[in-house]
Amino acid sequence: MKDLTLLFLLREGEVLLAMKKRGWGQGRWNGVGGKVEPGESIEAAASRECQEEIGVTPLQFTKQAIHIFHFPEHDGVEPMKVHVFVCRKWHGEPKESEEMKPAWFKHSAVPYTDMWPDDMYWLPMLLNDFAVTAEFTFDKNDQIIKMSLERHERLAA
Repeated sequence: MKDLTLLFLLREGEVLLAMKKRGWGQGRWNGVGGKVEPGESIEAAASRECQEEIGVTPLQFTKQAIHIFHFPEHDGVEPMKVHVFVCRKWHGEPKESEEMKPAWFKHSAVPYTDMWPDDMYWLPMLLNDFAVTAEFTFDKNDQIIKMSLERHERLAA
């Protein structure tokens, strides 16, 4: 199973999302993140991806969710374990890169219809400071065919 990261910058009543401009997830709003490189910690990967994708260095961030994703109808796509972080303190201003175009959204205006279908189930919990563990299976059209979702006060150590 491949480890990946996802990080959301949060400020008073808003979340930073970024439009994926190329590659897996192109055309969808999401947090920033990506693959954990060999020998790299999950936290270091989250920080590196944030710097690469939107030019921001996270200073304090917390793991708030762990998601397992399955894509059995997509050839060559192995299951993914995504470590999801929230960040409330960072250095720099978000800027567009070749891969991502960031924008701030009020919690009440998150564009769920232009995101992965699973986001509508767990992101509101994350935005309300709950931790989440979840598992999603997608069909060939990226629609959810199976899911389990648990809300927690915090993640187990």
